[in-house]
Amino acid sequence: MQKSKRPTALALMLMLVLCGWLATSRADRAATAKEIDNYQELQLFTDVLSIIRRSYVEEVDMKELVYGAVNGMLASLDPHSSFMPPDVYKELKIDTSGEFGGLGIEITIRDGLLTVVSPIEGTPADRVGLQAGDMIVKIEDRFTKDISIMEAVKLMRGRKGTKVKISVMRESFTKPTEFEIVREIIKVKSVKARTLEDKFGYVRIAQFQERTQDDLNKALADLKVQNKGDLDGLVLDLRNNPGGLLDQAVKVSDTFLEQGLIVYTEGREEGSQMRFSAHGPGTEPDYPIVILINGGSASASEIVAGALQDNGRAVILGTQSFGKGSVQTIIPMNDDTGLRLTTARYFTPNGTSIQAKGIVPDILVKPMEIKEINGFGAFREKDLTNHINSPGADSAVPAQEPKQLKFTLDEKTRKDYQLLRALDLLKGWQILKGLNGKAA
Repeated sequence: MQKSKRPTALALMLMLVLCGWLATSRADRAATAKEIDNYQELQLFTDVLSIIRRSYVEEVDMKELVYGAVNGMLASLDPHSSFMPPDVYKELKIDTSGEFGGLGIEITIRDGLLTVVSPIEGTPADRVGLQAGDMIVKIEDRFTKDISIMEAVKLMRGRKGTKVKISVMRESFTKPTEFEIVREIIKVKSVKARTLEDKFGYVRIAQFQERTQDDLNKALADLKVQNKGDLDGLVLDLRNNPGGLLDQAVKVSDTFLEQGLIVYTEGREEGSQMRFSAHGPGTEPDYPIVILINGGSASASEIVAGALQDNGRAVILGTQSFGKGSVQTIIPMNDDTGLRLTTARYFTPNGTSIQAKGIVPDILVKPMEIKEINGFGAFREKDLTNHINSPGADSAVPAQEPKQLKFTLDEKTRKDYQLLRALDLLKGWQILKGLNGKAA
């Protein structure tokens, strides 16, 4: 019996080897067929290049043809991938402080149109009144149809003090409006903070830069000193924040989260698979937070809003954010050029892709112009002749005045409808907490 099993086992082994060879052979043939298809596609490119060099009406520089082809290749992928010729790539690498200036806007390509993501607070673009969603139709004498982002940036940059004219179309405009803007060295103060009313703080993050988290920690510490202790609530303003550094967005989120996932990225390469989580040490007290966002809130600011929203740490108020949820990597090439290539997507802790969707606020509040009505004195019971006094009340004793606050709203804040709504939400939160279930 034992001898008869050996030929059978040998036959089985041979069959397995044969099946493995056949499977491998089919896989190899499939891979070879795909390589042939790829070669044929490349053959089309080389054929067209050869025809242009031989038959075009004028002689064309080979490098210009290749640069143009590469630029077109990247432009066909998405609005944020681009090719950088040597001059553009050099500007990206070199610190040009004191030599070149700009306007202070974040731009993108939306539906083929050069569009303002957001003006950066306090910059020339902000001061002349450019808004998120504005479409730039012309820069000086150059129409922007089919222009790349890098080309547009190059046209708008220049020496400090020089002027540039841009024509802008907006939903409320009947025709494009021209803005003349003086270039400046763009130095953005990342974090600004103040007390709105006693125990209620306000922090504005304009952009995520190298020191944003350090500046935030200092601002929060100053607010606690001003209010002699922990806050009762905080408004974190991320409106018109175009984004910035990923690591700073993670650190800012970590400041308010004791634990939990902050953001993760997914891409095709192993290096693009990243996960960032919160840590307990250094976390702020668990006071209520309202985050303000709008259509100019993009990228890193959406990461912070999404992280705090998904972890139940903050209420998001305002309008839907921009929706830039992709990661770009700068890749140097061997001829002093560079690629700006989209390599991954961001996802919020709940697995929501920010890309082209944005962060949806918990409470939708559109910006509005509000006007305080003055000059109407309130007529009350006590103003009636022969009114009846409260039992034990002394008519000679003046009515109790409202509690005097150390901090009061300034004129700019009183005109900011979204900010007022956020503050009212925080104050209402404290009042409801104090009811101890009596309202039920």
